[in-house]
Amino acid sequence: MGASLAFRARRFGAVGGRVRGSLARRGLAGTLARAGQELRGSGPARPLAHLAEPVDDATPFALPTHAQPRVSIIIPVYDKIAWTLACLRSIAEQAGEIPFEVIVVDDGSSDATPARLAGIGGLRTLRNAKNLGFIGSCNAGAAAARGEFVLFLNNDTVVTAGWLEALVHCIEHAPAAGLVGARLVYPDGRLQEAGGIVFNDGSGWNYGRFEDPTDPRFSFRREVDYCSGAAILLRRELFERLGRFDTRYAPAYYEDTDLAFAVRAAGLKVYVEPAATVIHFEGVTSGTDTASGAKRYQVVNQGKFRDKWQQALAQQPAPGTPIGLAASHRARRRVLVIDATTPAPDQDSGSLRLVNLMRVLGDLGCQVSFLPENRAFVETYTPALQALGIEALYAPHAQDPVRLLRERGGEFDFVILSRHYVAASFVGLVRLYAPQARLAFDTVDLHYLREQRAAELADSAELRRVAAATRTQELKIIREADMTLVVSPVEQALLARDAPGARVEVLSNVHEVHGCKAPWDARRDLVFVGGFQHPPNADAVEWFVTRIFPTVRAALAGVRFHIIGSKLPETIRRLADAAVIVHGFVPDIMPYMDGCRVSVAPLRYGAGVKGKVNMAMSCGLPVVATPIAVEGMHVEAGRDVLVAEDADAFAAEVIRLYRDEALWNTLSAHGLANVERHFSFAAARRVVAGLLDLPA
Repeated sequence: MGASLAFRARRFGAVGGRVRGSLARRGLAGTLARAGQELRGSGPARPLAHLAEPVDDATPFALPTHAQPRVSIIIPVYDKIAWTLACLRSIAEQAGEIPFEVIVVDDGSSDATPARLAGIGGLRTLRNAKNLGFIGSCNAGAAAARGEFVLFLNNDTVVTAGWLEALVHCIEHAPAAGLVGARLVYPDGRLQEAGGIVFNDGSGWNYGRFEDPTDPRFSFRREVDYCSGAAILLRRELFERLGRFDTRYAPAYYEDTDLAFAVRAAGLKVYVEPAATVIHFEGVTSGTDTASGAKRYQVVNQGKFRDKWQQALAQQPAPGTPIGLAASHRARRRVLVIDATTPAPDQDSGSLRLVNLMRVLGDLGCQVSFLPENRAFVETYTPALQALGIEALYAPHAQDPVRLLRERGGEFDFVILSRHYVAASFVGLVRLYAPQARLAFDTVDLHYLREQRAAELADSAELRRVAAATRTQELKIIREADMTLVVSPVEQALLARDAPGARVEVLSNVHEVHGCKAPWDARRDLVFVGGFQHPPNADAVEWFVTRIFPTVRAALAGVRFHIIGSKLPETIRRLADAAVIVHGFVPDIMPYMDGCRVSVAPLRYGAGVKGKVNMAMSCGLPVVATPIAVEGMHVEAGRDVLVAEDADAFAAEVIRLYRDEALWNTLSAHGLANVERHFSFAAARRVVAGLLDLPA
């Protein structure tokens, strides 16, 4: 509790070296090292209240200035100029694209603070006529602020790269965000706080104190009871509407916790954003002894806080609640999702579906934990999950899934196991260690159906044996699970025959409805999108280029065929020529969705619902497809898509659609309506809410 909430904490051994090593991959190790170099004789085991002052670096520096700052950073100070300078210097060094101003409120310092601050360019300084205390100084700074946001920052902090951008991004994108706090780390690398927990007696806990800050439990954006006032951001209009920091807590302590409860009372949420990391030299300004000095107000103000928020506190967890449950007590359900690897939604349709499914779970108020079977931390993709509020589990913290489920299995209300070859390893563990959880087997697509069709196309006895073995395993898992998720009503009907009595629900692909961005006459060319680790996609492209496209290009002068997808095999690369453009993976497919005239889906075998078709239709891009490619998609041929099975018919439909503006407009409009009706977030929300017995 900032100047802030009391905590209950066990004593942990010094883990600075271990934590520094794990921080290295996040780019924080250098910042921590520099912070450590500024301390005289301090080390991981040294009591943090007795840190020596930083070396006073006299090198001149200035803060950037902006005529229209978006963020007003407010720093209350009273003496301790060396700490203030270290804080200001870090802000200058880590300045990014967001325009900001820095307002230091000097609460009557008697050291060199006034003189030294006067020499810093770009700094706004206010000097209180009389000592106002922490709360009064913060309120005075906010009254002078010009930014859309106010950010309260302690002077005994050092900010790290990207901190401000992460806080602003969170408050602008997290659902109903009203207040956002940074993850606070000690200079020795240990975690100080990843948000706080408030118990029903008004006491609190700094979540993760003295732990490893890169532990997955503390590394994802999540809703919290409060964040320490050492580094918090909110809209200036909201701060003023709430009456600023409540002066009943003057001079300090519990004001940040009170503000968080007021934000919630206004219908908004409080988040911790671990992507914003701030090093906090806790106790420098007020000490750590709650029996003396300013710190004694921590105890006094707990009673005031309890009296003010008695009704809200009745909804908080009781002291002694297991800390993991207390940290997520606002979740309506706790859901564990296990798949083979971390999803890469820009690489394949299955990944996009899984990420969007987890987004839907989050929107329904669920706390989602995701475990990849390979336990890998994947740059870009793991942090992307964390930014969505998903606890992404990875090694070394989740190296042993048996231990993970033994220790935490009791937390989960619902477990989703994706793909039969993953689920087979986890069904028994989930039943043993999470017996209270409902178990869903997510087929992604029915693998045995896809393999049976591949065997039929190739007329291969060996492939038939593989498909039979897959069928045996998938049906076994279906019998063991509480429910099975399939992506199409076709697969649901098949399982009604192959797995009678099993509960089978349709949870299909989930897509944003992007809308049509360009008319028919502003577009040209054909496009195929699909990941080539999926064998049906490679077969489809080879068939199209060799059997269909020669007829199309003869009829449509200058037309080109764009092939987009990750993990290109050499057989596809060799298809390239002047009219066949093999792009491979592209980070953004929207220019092709908005610029090409026709999307093709010439799949000859497969199963499930095809994301490539959903994606094109969600952008108003008409599709020509085989029957397999639109199976189970609720489409009407000639109205939503064009459908053809053999090569000549497929070529004829591509040519007809390419030339016919009226037909193109019909398919564009009805395709969009199809996605909105069957494959949108709203459609998925209704299904998922039913699975979890939650109101949609």
